[in-house]
Amino acid sequence: MLATKTLPLSSPVTKVSNFPDSSLIFPKSIPAIKANRNILSNPFQASCLKTSLESVVAPDTQSYPGATRVKILSEALPFIQKFRGKTIVVKYGGAAMKSEALQASVIADLVLLSCVGMRIVFVHGGGPEINQWLGKLGIKPNFLNGLRVTDASTMEIVSMVLVGKVNKHLVSLINKAGATAVGLSGIDGHLLTARPSPNSEQLGFVGDIASVDPSVLRPLIDNYHIPVIASVAADKRGQSYNINADTAAGELAAALGAEKLLLLTDVAGILEDRNDPGSLVKQIDIKGVKKMTDDGKIAGGMIPKVNCCVRSLAQGVKTASIIDGRLQHSLLLEILTDEGAGTMITG
Repeated sequence: MLATKTLPLSSPVTKVSNFPDSSLIFPKSIPAIKANRNILSNPFQASCLKTSLESVVAPDTQSYPGATRVKILSEALPFIQKFRGKTIVVKYGGAAMKSEALQASVIADLVLLSCVGMRIVFVHGGGPEINQWLGKLGIKPNFLNGLRVTDASTMEIVSMVLVGKVNKHLVSLINKAGATAVGLSGIDGHLLTARPSPNSEQLGFVGDIASVDPSVLRPLIDNYHIPVIASVAADKRGQSYNINADTAAGELAAALGAEKLLLLTDVAGILEDRNDPGSLVKQIDIKGVKKMTDDGKIAGGMIPKVNCCVRSLAQGVKTASIIDGRLQHSLLLEILTDEGAGTMITG
């Protein structure tokens, strides 16, 4: 028999006298990672945790000193603890959809937020892409009061572009970044049931939301998958409708009892003076919003966005934010810092 050799431990050892065999020895301290058992049982989050730990302990090769990185992470901890396990609905559109750099920033933010335990629901439109394909097919886009006039042929292209192209592209990007995304539209699982808008004679197949059934989403978000939802829905007869993506996000947030609704836009947020970009209103309640609307300070394209936020808050969403999608990592700024990236509306 080969002789065995005891390897020295790096830390002092002590006998444990209350064990049946008191000759057993253990280190006085063993480095341990305490984590929620539910998260560690989830392969994606366990992978995220492992990757995050490796990045923290690895030698710093970036321009930021390691101490600065640790400080930033520690400052984000209270926000992570506050929103961990909460549902956050993000509406994606505007400049963040047109720029590849901003798109990459949004995708990275989504994956990070999911990785630290937030339940993300991602809703998108795709106006510029729709216009591009209409142009290729020789169809001129037509708008009425900011809403797309959608005849039968246009509706077919809207469905093709939003559900078949934009949606799957976003799913692919999220999956590539390390999360698990699932592409859906409002038609899938009766998620959104549509009805014709009051101006259907002028607008065609532009719909409002009659009802929401989030049953198909719950298993996904409970397992920290990211549903990516195209804003197309059908009525009870199966007729497809083009749905405003802000409206879809707001109604989904209400149905899910979301902690936050975030609308990415091409503006800084709500401005006290529409002509002064520096007059950003950081936080406001519903009464303040109504007063600003009555005073004419909230007008134009901001009105439907604000109304969407107010409606979601009235149905139980905790906060709704209109944030500047032109800023890199605007989602992280809004959720993980005190500064924010736009205007937060409270009930």
